[in-house]
Amino acid sequence: MLVGGKNECIACTIDNCTYHAKSEDYCTLEKIQVGTHEQNPTKKECTDCESFKNQA
Repeated sequence: MLVGGKNECIACTIDNCTYHAKSEDYCTLEKIQVGTHEQNPTKKECTDCESFKNQA
């Protein structure tokens, strides 16, 4: 649910992302895409937020 520009269902600590809520550790997108850079991911380090966009 989006509340005040943040999605309380998506916690996020990546504050250099364009979609970070800045004042709180949440994402501002309604949904995110999670993917992997591995053929057979076996741990969380193998996953990626594919919605990440570096703020300029």
